[in-house]
Amino acid sequence: MKTKSMFYSLLCGAAAFTFLTNCSGNKQEHAGHDEHAAHDSTHASTTGAASGPQFQVDATFQNQLAGVFTNYVELKDAFVASDANKAKEEAKGTHEALTKVDMKLLSGAAHNDWMAYLAPIEASLKEIQNSADIEAQRKAFSNLSDNLYKSVKAFGLGGKEAFYEYCPMAFNNEGGYWLSDQSQIRNPYFGDQMLTCGSVQETLK
Repeated sequence: MKTKSMFYSLLCGAAAFTFLTNCSGNKQEHAGHDEHAAHDSTHASTTGAASGPQFQVDATFQNQLAGVFTNYVELKDAFVASDANKAKEEAKGTHEALTKVDMKLLSGAAHNDWMAYLAPIEASLKEIQNSADIEAQRKAFSNLSDNLYKSVKAFGLGGKEAFYEYCPMAFNNEGGYWLSDQSQIRNPYFGDQMLTCGSVQETLK
């Protein structure tokens, strides 16, 4: 009986060690997940100086996008709290901010890129609003985060900083990204189960 107890203690200890190691915030290699591999190669950690936008656009557009980002952060915090009803409310608020973004302020390639990001952002917000399942909402939030990140990187937030963060253990170790207005990690994919699991990958403004 004593031998059996020792075996289970050792097994639990090994599991805990693996859990903590994987949650170090370092990106993991996942064979077969090309999309996440592309993220890893394209978005290497640049946590020093914030990188500016790819396009020079009207400051009004940047401020409108910053409004979307502000609402998005409230949505992220609802997921940190694992509150599905709050997430639905904040998704609605984020969508309302999104409707105030004037695409006519963009032209050429910038306009084309915004249109490419806008549709999946809207679809993800709608999916969050229409679901009461926190895990399904989190999956939609991940898609939202990917496209909002592309938008912020392309157009900027008028000098306001955004932190692009990553948890290697989200979605069964496939990994998940999100944006935050602070460098301190508050994980939206696990909430208080693994509140500080993750790391800053890039700083944008």
